[in-house]
Amino acid sequence: MKLKLARASITAKPKLIELTKIEEDLEKKSIFYFDKENSHKELKMLIEYFEEKEFSVYMREVKFGLNEDEFIYEVHIVK
Repeated sequence: MKLKLARASITAKPKLIELTKIEEDLEKKSIFYFDKENSHKELKMLIEYFEEKEFSVYMREVKFGLNEDEFIYEVHIVK
């Protein structure tokens, strides 16, 4: 499954990342930011994937503007 990482700027396109790549990156970092274009269902699948592997996962929306569609998803994944 591929997810879209948060954009670096408003005009940039979001980069794609595989679940396996996220799992590899967990050795270096535990917080990931995902784009608003990801569906809630996809993020729920991400959470379930890591919870099955005995990780603790916390997700929240982070607003960066006043408009309703100006947000990203912040996901913490820890062992």
